[in-house]
Amino acid sequence: MDRPIEDLTFEDALRELETIVSQLETGTAPLDEAIRLYERGDRLRRRCAERLDAAQARIEAIRLDAEGRPAAVQPFAAS
Repeated sequence: MDRPIEDLTFEDALRELETIVSQLETGTAPLDEAIRLYERGDRLRRRCAERLDAAQARIEAIRLDAEGRPAAVQPFAAS
């Protein structure tokens, strides 16, 4: 859990974030530990958001038309 956040894959960061949320939801961690977990969880959340934003930008950049040529970039809309 103490791996540098910038070295984590999206999946690893999300998994660790889910673990932290579960720990905080139990309410059993001492205050100092809960604060440390919350701070790391916030950094993990930001890392995941950055990775999702980067993935969205890549998807928008590679859209092609019916003939396989780059088409005008359209905003990505997750459904």
